Amino acid sequence: MKLPTDLILGRPLEENQERSLPEFVENLRERMDQIHRFAREKLKIHSDKMMQRLDTTSTETAFKPGDASNWEGPYTIIRKINDLVYRIQLSPRSKPKMVHLERLARYTGHNPPDWFVVEDPPPRTEDSVIRDE
Repeated sequence: MKLPTDLILGRPLEENQERSLPEFVENLRERMDQIHRFAREKLKIHSDKMMQRLDTTSTETAFKPGDASNWEGPYTIIRKINDLVYRIQLSPRSKPKMVHLERLARYTGHNPPDWFVVEDPPPRTEDSVIRDE
């Protein structure tokens, strides 16, 4: 008689059939390797699906100097350190803070701070371009 557990654990040994210990260990290792491969494949498939779902629902947010946060403040973005970290400041006399992008929200009020002036880079001219000759 076959049971569902026979599919997972293998068929039980007949009473007159004996296995040596090394043979049993090798068989057990092979089955465990198969189970691990199966589990890794399923985890990879589901991980990819979750990542794809996250990518379709998330939006990329980027700030630039002069933008303000609206949770506390409004703070003004002083400088973008990298893609995820920004230096912000509440007022001209307050100490600047470095914060992660997830801790910022775009200011949607009508009166943004006017004390911070964004300086535009100088315009490029033919003389300012460096060329390899």
